Amino acid sequence: MGQTRVEKIVQHYAVGLPSGHSVRSGEIVTIQPQHVMTHDNTGAVIPKFQSIGADRIFDPKQPVFCLDHDVQNISEKNQAKYAAIEAFAKAQGVDFYPAGAGIGHQIMVEQGYVLPGTLVVASDSHSNLYGGLGALGTPVVRTDAAAIWATGTTWWEIPPVAKVTLTGQLPAGATGKDVIIALCGLYNQDEVLNHAVEFHGPGLACLNVEQRLTIANMTTEWGALVGLFPYDKIAREYLKQRARQFAEQGLIEPRISKKIIARLDDDRIEPDPDAFYAVELELNLDEVTPHVAGPNEVKRMVPLSEIEKDKVKIHKAYLLSCVNARLGDFADAAKVVKGRKVAKGVEFYIAAASAEVQKEAERQGYWLTLVNAGAKPLPSGCGPCIGLGTGTLEAGQVGISATNRNFKGRMGHPDSQVYLSSPAVVAASALAGHIKAPAPMEAITLTKKVNRNKVDRAESSEVAILPGFPESLTGELLYLPKDNMNTDGIYGKDYTYKDDMTPEAMGKVAFLNYDPEFQSLAKEGDLLVGGANFGSGSSREQAATAIQFRGIQLVIATSFSNTYKRNAFNNGFICIECPALVERLKQQDFEAPTNRTGLAATVDFKRGRITLDSEVYPFAPLSETAQRLVIAGGVENMIRQQREE
Repeated sequence: MGQTRVEKIVQHYAVGLPSGHSVRSGEIVTIQPQHVMTHDNTGAVIPKFQSIGADRIFDPKQPVFCLDHDVQNISEKNQAKYAAIEAFAKAQGVDFYPAGAGIGHQIMVEQGYVLPGTLVVASDSHSNLYGGLGALGTPVVRTDAAAIWATGTTWWEIPPVAKVTLTGQLPAGATGKDVIIALCGLYNQDEVLNHAVEFHGPGLACLNVEQRLTIANMTTEWGALVGLFPYDKIAREYLKQRARQFAEQGLIEPRISKKIIARLDDDRIEPDPDAFYAVELELNLDEVTPHVAGPNEVKRMVPLSEIEKDKVKIHKAYLLSCVNARLGDFADAAKVVKGRKVAKGVEFYIAAASAEVQKEAERQGYWLTLVNAGAKPLPSGCGPCIGLGTGTLEAGQVGISATNRNFKGRMGHPDSQVYLSSPAVVAASALAGHIKAPAPMEAITLTKKVNRNKVDRAESSEVAILPGFPESLTGELLYLPKDNMNTDGIYGKDYTYKDDMTPEAMGKVAFLNYDPEFQSLAKEGDLLVGGANFGSGSSREQAATAIQFRGIQLVIATSFSNTYKRNAFNNGFICIECPALVERLKQQDFEAPTNRTGLAATVDFKRGRITLDSEVYPFAPLSETAQRLVIAGGVENMIRQQREE
């Protein structure tokens, strides 16, 4: 059996493989990524790095620091944090981009850190964006970033690979944002959850790099770990343009050049004809029309032609973020608003993905057109997308946004509502005062095509338990009957960037954004049970550690966000997938957000089963790697121990 494009890239960046070994989905491998980007959370990675016992970064050319999340915060405390990060970068010889330079993901692409066929990671959930330019981009967590700084490597479980074939051609008025909203809404039954998505097909020819970056970025919200486009003529033309721009700047060693492009041409990576794909999906671009996602759910899509009939009133509109704040997005929005004014009572916020994007938007007149229409400029950065700074939503308000995530409470008050759409729709809605398409366009019924493939894998029903790892744990089941429990709900934005939170304080705020009653109901020693895709959304590791610090022994769920599971095991916290047990609890009358079940369960790690009274529910036994992480108390301790040996 051949390899997918994903497997071939991992093969190139894996270290310590046996001679002649071909990597496959499901394997845990040690990888040495080309680059690792950290943003404001660099401030939290630094003490992790130092706690490992390291004082010098393994390869200073590997990390990139970009300050982009809380850039509107000019408090003395935040400025001191930013200054400390900059000083650390200077001392270590790491490339550093200050607040205002742009969003880290955009900088990584436009400054040439991301190239086709490379493996590039970042401690941010939207690292999938790099796949828009043919790189295997995937999120890691803060602890992984510290490990990479110290050793150049980290561990990664190669996910199953999904093949998405795009056919047809986008009609006028439809955009890359509509493509990914359509994919999230059409295939909304976890078809690609924790998969690496590869895009194929003749429809790729109508998607420019900006559109591909948008689609790849929001494969995160779709549930995927990777959204990988091929290196083709369109990607090559983009790189040629950037190479010319770098040459004009007179850079001695540009990260993109004619020589580098020639090398990429020679090393073009294509999947083998007999590569195995766990699932195959198809989308006919001819059928894609403008849609919105929401409210407050990415996977709930509504055609513009339907929702605009309801004239859903909006209070705020947003054209910003790493998914839709590039030059083409401002061009689309400027075309809609030219010569017109934002509706009374509507606040329209704009922020470029980078200072370079804003400069070019100003040069071409798009920026001034938007400002003259009444748009309010914000600094290049994340801002309202993550509920920080000016422009967040208040209770009862409705927003239309070109961002990537509209989880409850993320962009402001939990009692607000957010719809996602393309920049042109955001602009048209800002003018109208209600959700509206820039031009009439009837929806077309989307065709759904799914093919699931299975491969036989021999699985052991029993594993050896390493010394120091518990053979079993017992506790009462605490049931949270919600699928797609996101990290914003587990650990809210008000605490995410407070680096001085103690473990006890973190435990006391767990789940407050989901259920204010959780803290009074939870007891130390509980076994927490959730639904499908537990820990979706942001990559914040506090969403794992806060539960741990609350005294919960472990989390059982139908499935987990891969990033969440990674955060958990990197901190020595156990996650178990046991769909049968969750289905058992669903049959009972547990309707509150948080439920004490009164049911005591025993988790048998050796045999991979959970016993509830006389009922037995199997789960995949934890691997040796997972056990070692738990025994050590997390990857930091494990690396520290290795350094001491």
